[in-house]
Amino acid sequence: MKLYDAILSKQDLTQVAGLSRFFKTGKGQYGEGDLFLGIKVPVTREVVKHCWKTTTFEELETCISSEYHEMRLAALLCLVQLFRHTKDEALKQRYVDFYLSHSQYINNWDLVDLSCYELLGNWLIDKDRTLLYDLACNGKTIWEQRIGIVSTMQFIRHGQTDDTYAIADIMLEKPAPLHDLLQKATGWLLREAGKRDEQRLKDWLRPRCQSMPRTMLRYAIEKFPMEERANYM
Repeated sequence: MKLYDAILSKQDLTQVAGLSRFFKTGKGQYGEGDLFLGIKVPVTREVVKHCWKTTTFEELETCISSEYHEMRLAALLCLVQLFRHTKDEALKQRYVDFYLSHSQYINNWDLVDLSCYELLGNWLIDKDRTLLYDLACNGKTIWEQRIGIVSTMQFIRHGQTDDTYAIADIMLEKPAPLHDLLQKATGWLLREAGKRDEQRLKDWLRPRCQSMPRTMLRYAIEKFPMEERANYM
């Protein structure tokens, strides 16, 4: 079964209202206007597991540009699998180019977080990373900016934390108030970097914690002992 049809076959209208609330689709919220089929992520993953090997660029185009959130997620999860399972560098580049050229459809936090570091972060492991700095600094949407910081998760997993701290500094330089979803993402990645070297995180935080957005700071120090967290706050 084609990816689009396979996802559509899992539609569950009883789940639509709950997912719409969870992903903040109301007026003025960050997911305003997004539409759902009522398919939870594990179900989408199961469909992708059976479809990704035969999914074409044409099908990816159809799904990534869909009005339905789950279709876009399925396209991104397929793209990650296709990227991960090829050794052809030219084809990998094509997958990355597809991803970047369709960033307007990667428009919620789960779509970003389940794709960017597995694909873009992986691609940039041995390459120049200016692209991520540009996304973080100049991204047209909070989602492109979030891709900039969250993609560094792949570097952290390889023991490389310099880019996470440098891009976190870019986030701190943005005009206040920094969007809550960028605060959370940056704090999360700082916390992950701190797992590699806690002292470096503390040294980075010390001159910045008084001026950091509170949500970002809370996320960054979440694993610290309670008394230490209180001191930072």
